[in-house]
Amino acid sequence: MPAEAPSGQWLRSIRLSGFAITALVLIVMFIVVLAPSLRILVEQRQQIATLQSQIAATKTAVGDLTNQKARWSDPKYIEALARERLDYVFPGEFSYLITDAADAPTTANGQPISDKLQSTQVDWVKSLLSSVFTAGLTDAPADKIVAPIIIGQTPPGQAPPVQTPPDQNQ
Repeated sequence: MPAEAPSGQWLRSIRLSGFAITALVLIVMFIVVLAPSLRILVEQRQQIATLQSQIAATKTAVGDLTNQKARWSDPKYIEALARERLDYVFPGEFSYLITDAADAPTTANGQPISDKLQSTQVDWVKSLLSSVFTAGLTDAPADKIVAPIIIGQTPPGQAPPVQTPPDQNQ
Protein backbone atom coordinates (compact mmCIF):
# COMPACT_ATOMS: atom_id res chain seq x y z
CA MET A 1 0.00 0.00 0.00
CA PRO A 2 1.15 3.48 -0.75
CA ALA A 3 2.02 5.75 2.16
CA GLU A 4 -0.70 8.14 3.30
CA ALA A 5 -0.35 11.88 3.15
CA PRO A 6 0.09 13.59 6.54
CA SER A 7 -3.29 15.34 6.23
CA GLY A 8 -5.04 12.04 5.69
CA GLN A 9 -3.49 10.59 8.85
CA TRP A 10 -4.52 13.60 10.88
CA LEU A 11 -8.11 13.33 9.66
CA ARG A 12 -8.33 9.66 10.53
CA SER A 13 -6.90 10.25 13.95
CA ILE A 14 -9.89 12.43 14.96
CA ARG A 15 -12.43 10.53 16.97
CA LEU A 16 -15.78 12.18 17.58
CA SER A 17 -17.88 11.15 20.48
CA GLY A 18 -21.64 11.49 20.69
CA PHE A 19 -21.26 14.41 23.09
CA ALA A 20 -18.97 16.31 20.68
CA ILE A 21 -21.41 15.81 17.80
CA THR A 22 -24.34 16.94 19.94
CA ALA A 23 -22.43 20.05 21.09
CA LEU A 24 -21.47 20.84 17.49
CA VAL A 25 -25.08 20.48 16.31
CA LEU A 26 -26.30 22.72 19.18
CA ILE A 27 -23.76 25.41 18.28
CA VAL A 28 -24.82 25.34 14.61
CA MET A 29 -28.51 25.47 15.60
CA PHE A 30 -27.77 28.34 17.99
CA ILE A 31 -26.10 30.32 15.17
CA VAL A 32 -28.89 29.56 12.69
CA VAL A 33 -31.61 30.62 15.15
CA LEU A 34 -29.90 33.78 16.44
CA ALA A 35 -28.36 35.13 13.21
CA PRO A 36 -31.59 36.71 11.84
CA SER A 37 -32.37 38.21 15.24
CA LEU A 38 -28.89 39.72 15.48
CA ARG A 39 -29.23 41.18 11.97
CA ILE A 40 -32.55 42.76 12.91
CA LEU A 41 -31.01 44.12 16.12
CA VAL A 42 -28.14 45.74 14.20
CA GLU A 43 -30.55 47.28 11.67
CA GLN A 44 -32.75 48.66 14.43
CA ARG A 45 -29.72 50.18 16.19
CA GLN A 46 -28.75 51.91 12.93
CA GLN A 47 -32.30 53.24 12.50
CA ILE A 48 -32.31 54.50 16.09
CA ALA A 49 -29.00 56.31 15.53
CA THR A 50 -30.31 57.89 12.31
CA LEU A 51 -33.53 59.01 13.99
CA GLN A 52 -31.63 60.45 16.95
CA SER A 53 -29.44 62.52 14.61
CA GLN A 54 -32.59 63.73 12.79
CA ILE A 55 -34.16 64.68 16.13
CA ALA A 56 -31.03 66.63 17.09
CA ALA A 57 -31.04 68.46 13.73
CA THR A 58 -34.74 69.25 14.10
CA LYS A 59 -34.23 70.56 17.65
CA THR A 60 -31.45 72.81 16.37
CA ALA A 61 -33.72 74.10 13.57
CA VAL A 62 -36.53 74.74 16.06
CA GLY A 63 -34.11 76.66 18.28
CA ASP A 64 -32.96 78.76 15.33
CA LEU A 65 -36.55 79.50 14.32
CA THR A 66 -37.43 80.43 17.90
CA ASN A 67 -34.51 82.87 17.99
CA GLN A 68 -35.55 84.30 14.63
CA LYS A 69 -39.13 84.71 15.85
CA ALA A 70 -37.88 86.53 18.93
CA ARG A 71 -35.79 88.85 16.74
CA TRP A 72 -38.76 89.63 14.48
CA SER A 73 -40.86 90.58 17.49
CA ASP A 74 -38.27 93.26 18.38
CA PRO A 75 -39.19 96.62 16.78
CA LYS A 76 -35.53 97.71 16.71
CA TYR A 77 -34.60 94.69 14.59
CA ILE A 78 -37.39 95.40 12.11
CA GLU A 79 -36.35 99.05 11.94
CA ALA A 80 -32.72 98.09 11.30
CA LEU A 81 -33.71 95.71 8.50
CA ALA A 82 -35.99 98.30 6.90
CA ARG A 83 -33.19 100.87 6.96
CA GLU A 84 -30.56 98.44 5.68
CA ARG A 85 -32.40 96.44 3.04
CA LEU A 86 -35.14 98.80 1.90
CA ASP A 87 -33.41 102.14 2.52
CA TYR A 88 -36.39 103.35 4.58
CA VAL A 89 -36.10 106.46 6.73
CA PHE A 90 -38.41 108.11 9.22
CA PRO A 91 -40.30 111.26 8.22
CA GLY A 92 -38.01 114.25 8.53
CA GLU A 93 -34.84 112.19 8.02
CA PHE A 94 -32.79 112.34 4.83
CA SER A 95 -31.26 109.38 3.08
CA TYR A 96 -28.00 109.93 1.21
CA LEU A 97 -26.67 107.45 -1.31
CA ILE A 98 -22.90 107.77 -1.58
CA THR A 99 -21.16 106.09 -4.48
CA ASP A 100 -17.42 105.78 -4.73
CA ALA A 101 -15.78 106.48 -8.09
CA ALA A 102 -13.78 103.25 -7.75
CA ASP A 103 -17.02 101.27 -7.48
CA ALA A 104 -18.69 102.80 -10.52
CA PRO A 105 -21.65 100.71 -11.66
CA THR A 106 -21.28 98.78 -14.89
CA THR A 107 -23.53 96.85 -17.22
CA ALA A 108 -23.49 93.06 -17.51
CA ASN A 109 -20.77 93.21 -20.18
CA GLY A 110 -18.55 95.54 -18.11
CA GLN A 111 -19.33 98.84 -19.86
CA PRO A 112 -19.64 101.82 -17.50
CA ILE A 113 -23.10 103.23 -17.00
CA SER A 114 -23.47 106.83 -18.11
CA ASP A 115 -23.97 109.43 -15.40
CA LYS A 116 -25.73 111.83 -17.76
CA LEU A 117 -29.49 111.84 -18.16
CA GLN A 118 -30.67 110.52 -21.48
CA SER A 119 -34.07 110.74 -23.08
CA THR A 120 -35.52 108.87 -25.99
CA GLN A 121 -36.53 110.60 -29.19
CA VAL A 122 -39.49 108.29 -29.76
CA ASP A 123 -42.95 108.74 -28.32
CA TRP A 124 -43.64 105.21 -27.14
CA VAL A 125 -47.39 105.79 -26.85
CA LYS A 126 -47.65 106.72 -30.53
CA SER A 127 -45.46 103.76 -31.44
CA LEU A 128 -47.62 101.36 -29.44
CA LEU A 129 -50.92 102.68 -30.79
CA SER A 130 -49.58 102.69 -34.35
CA SER A 131 -48.51 99.06 -34.01
CA VAL A 132 -51.88 98.01 -32.56
CA PHE A 133 -53.90 99.82 -35.23
CA THR A 134 -51.70 98.54 -38.05
CA ALA A 135 -52.01 94.96 -36.86
CA GLY A 136 -55.75 95.21 -36.23
CA LEU A 137 -56.91 97.09 -39.30
CA THR A 138 -54.91 95.44 -42.07
CA ASP A 139 -55.92 92.54 -44.28
CA ALA A 140 -52.31 91.80 -45.32
CA PRO A 141 -50.65 88.59 -44.13
CA ALA A 142 -48.27 88.95 -41.18
CA ASP A 143 -45.10 88.65 -43.27
CA LYS A 144 -46.18 91.54 -45.53
CA ILE A 145 -46.89 94.06 -42.75
CA VAL A 146 -44.26 96.80 -42.57
CA ALA A 147 -43.68 98.74 -39.37
CA PRO A 148 -44.85 102.36 -39.70
CA ILE A 149 -42.29 105.11 -39.55
CA ILE A 150 -42.84 107.43 -36.62
CA ILE A 151 -41.33 110.87 -36.45
CA GLY A 152 -38.25 110.75 -34.28
CA GLN A 153 -37.74 107.01 -34.84
CA THR A 154 -34.98 105.61 -37.05
CA PRO A 155 -36.29 103.40 -39.88
CA PRO A 156 -35.09 99.78 -39.79
CA GLY A 157 -31.72 99.27 -41.46
CA GLN A 158 -30.55 102.87 -40.97
CA ALA A 159 -28.12 104.19 -38.39
CA PRO A 160 -29.56 106.63 -35.87
CA PRO A 161 -28.46 110.24 -36.33
CA VAL A 162 -25.61 111.40 -34.14
CA GLN A 163 -26.67 114.17 -31.81
CA THR A 164 -24.18 116.61 -30.44
CA PRO A 165 -24.85 118.27 -27.12
CA PRO A 166 -25.61 121.98 -27.28
CA ASP A 167 -22.64 124.26 -26.71
CA GLN A 168 -22.76 125.47 -23.14
CA ASN A 169 -20.71 128.62 -23.80
CA GLN A 170 -23.52 130.36 -25.70
